Amino acid sequence: MLRRLTVRWSVPTLLVGVAVGAGLSSWPWTGPAHARPDDRPIPDVGLADRSHSPLLEASRELARVAAEITPCVAHIESKVESPTRGLLEETGSGVIVTSPKVAGYYVVTNRHVVGDAADLQQIAVRLNDGRSFHPSKRWIDRDTDLAVLSIDAQNAKPISWGNSDRLEIGNIVLAVGSPFGLSQSVTMGIVSARGRALRLEKKNALVNQDFIQTDAAINFGNSGGPLIDVNGQLIGINTAIASQSGGNDGIGFSIPSNLVRRVVNDLLERGEVQRAYLGVMLDPDFTPEKAKDLKLDRVRGARITEVYDKSPAARSGLVANDIVLSFDGIEVIDENHLINLVSLTKIGNKVALVVLRDGRKVTVEVHLSDRHEMDDQSEVPRRPGMGSTVEPLGLTLHEVTRDLARQLGFAETTRGLLVLRVDPHSTLSGNVDVYDVLEEIGRTPVATLTDARSALAQKDDRGEVLLRFSRRAGGAQRSHIVVWQRNIRTSTAR
Repeated sequence: MLRRLTVRWSVPTLLVGVAVGAGLSSWPWTGPAHARPDDRPIPDVGLADRSHSPLLEASRELARVAAEITPCVAHIESKVESPTRGLLEETGSGVIVTSPKVAGYYVVTNRHVVGDAADLQQIAVRLNDGRSFHPSKRWIDRDTDLAVLSIDAQNAKPISWGNSDRLEIGNIVLAVGSPFGLSQSVTMGIVSARGRALRLEKKNALVNQDFIQTDAAINFGNSGGPLIDVNGQLIGINTAIASQSGGNDGIGFSIPSNLVRRVVNDLLERGEVQRAYLGVMLDPDFTPEKAKDLKLDRVRGARITEVYDKSPAARSGLVANDIVLSFDGIEVIDENHLINLVSLTKIGNKVALVVLRDGRKVTVEVHLSDRHEMDDQSEVPRRPGMGSTVEPLGLTLHEVTRDLARQLGFAETTRGLLVLRVDPHSTLSGNVDVYDVLEEIGRTPVATLTDARSALAQKDDRGEVLLRFSRRAGGAQRSHIVVWQRNIRTSTAR
């Protein structure tokens, strides 16, 4: 039964009853007695023609952008082995790109979406038109959590690259992907902040942290999908969320497109990412108290806590407690900003750093070198508890105790060797993560460094060796199997 709402106007002789949800003919007529209901004037309800209103035009433009970019977005399914539940299927998203120097179509996604799959046949990429592909090749960059998949597609639609450096807080953005497996979902929000660092699980596993923060809804399954500006251009890859509920709380993080583009081009053209290297340790907890002690008016810049011997920083005269205020003319926000500025600079460039030293500004010129070369040449200080490097594997390992296993989120019965560092030259780079636990070498359990070296010594110098790691993924402890081939260097996971 429809409810009637009576509205009393300021003219006491007029009483109008409105039937909610009914047509005009059902209105009670309270006009002059000589007039018929059909003769009554139709009230102006303010529904003028708004086909050209700014709001409707903006809505149509957003719909046009969404229709234009959804064919560029892929749905990704990746199967990973679980020691307790068998083969599990995880879903994510990706976006199609092309390279000016390498022919073909490629899908950019997150490493954590496809990096756990032991075989390329366990990865399926489904395009908007329904076509499905297994990638023919996979590249991984662990330091940015990015991955690139090569697909043998014809007439795919690549997305256009945008310039993430031009983003401003408040810009409207769209996030596209497959939240909870619902492919081609589009959500809208704004750029909430820039230059964010993740204070989330495995933060130290990411070298480059310069995230775009957005309130566009990002949920599980959106990982690897694109963040789009109103021009329909790629300005980020959606990677993570900060959430207390486990779902979207309005705080999502995307890798800026300029960083993504640099990584993708390096992977496709060289097989690995070339990063410039400074050779310092930075303070991740630069507090106002520390800034005041170092005669700085407020917290800004990046504080150097240690300078590695034989590094570009050491050769240029940088010292501990120098605060880097600017890099090549760009004001440094914090330590993560400096890391990104350095790693995205062309190798061999000479740049000017303005540092605060003993309350005075000093300009220092640094000749940046290749990170891979400097990893071999510079002397990184070692401390007790930093683990030992097992040379054939290229892994720095530390024995796992019951207490350490519990702190890492593993079962207390977990025994093995905790991965603290992966040498970028190792064939395991891209397949093994920091905080993985090596449990078996060639089906031989290893609980100590002696166990590991003994197990490796029993294997043929050029033979394939099966390595079993335990990994925390998706809130559960899972086995991660890697086939290791010694003496062969490759940046492509197999």
